[in-house]
Amino acid sequence: MNKSEITDVFFDLDHTLWDFDRNSKLAFQRVFVKHKINMDVATFIKVYEPVNFDYWKLFREERVTKQELRRGRLMDTFKAFKIKLPLTIIDTLAEAYIEELPLDNHLFDGTKEILDYLSEKYILHIITNGFQEVQHLKLDNSGISAYFETVTTSEEVGLKKPNPVIFKKALEKAVTQPQRSIMIGDTFEADILGAEAVGMQTLFYNYRNDNVPSNYKFVNKLPEIKKYL
Repeated sequence: MNKSEITDVFFDLDHTLWDFDRNSKLAFQRVFVKHKINMDVATFIKVYEPVNFDYWKLFREERVTKQELRRGRLMDTFKAFKIKLPLTIIDTLAEAYIEELPLDNHLFDGTKEILDYLSEKYILHIITNGFQEVQHLKLDNSGISAYFETVTTSEEVGLKKPNPVIFKKALEKAVTQPQRSIMIGDTFEADILGAEAVGMQTLFYNYRNDNVPSNYKFVNKLPEIKKYL
């Protein structure tokens, strides 16, 4: 990593700055109460989270649509509990969840601290595969939107990370060059390999403690970014 060359820092949003799992659990708690789903949310979430992770991988790979993701992750989770709900109910729950999701906006520990630190030295940006309709709400409601000069979403571009087009579009919007930019994110394939493919420097946010190839820089907590930038 050549720190002296960097002028622009690009972040992923969900699971990197915005604590998706914590906020998701709170959203489901309200959805289940409102729609009278008689299930312990903590038990549901243990099954839902890996199912959701797998569906997002399929979504990145263009193997499922947005609707199939929203339906499938719920249907497969309920199926694991031998619960079969009508598709109309699944769609109602999926829509209610999306509406509830941006209402809680817990950030990972150290988010504002590191954004304060970096914003004095670099221009900050977001590149996200999340849905356009909720990502800007998350940024606004969590109080961090002002840190970012640009926000590039996969829906805006029509392609998802790791496709090089979304990174090139983000660089174009930022009016910067890949060698002057670094991508920080939690999904190795989408964020790190995708950014690397267009010539960006990378820093993996490894809060899940995955095995990381030895030639890649990573941090386990956001404040550790200061060691590299």
